[in-house]
Amino acid sequence: MKLKITLMKSPIATLAAHKATVAALGLRKIGQTVIKEDIPSVRGQVFTVRHMIKVEEIND
Repeated sequence: MKLKITLMKSPIATLAAHKATVAALGLRKIGQTVIKEDIPSVRGQVFTVRHMIKVEEIND
């Protein structure tokens, strides 16, 4: 299974850790989407910035 992660809100006025997490997910612009493997480390990153992103599960 994979996760489709879309940035919905800007990380400009957030904590430095949240900015780093968004960058680590590979997101730069609002509306940008990335596909990531569904592994615990990615789930932890998603949980950290859950208020700024939209996540959908994709079945292979």
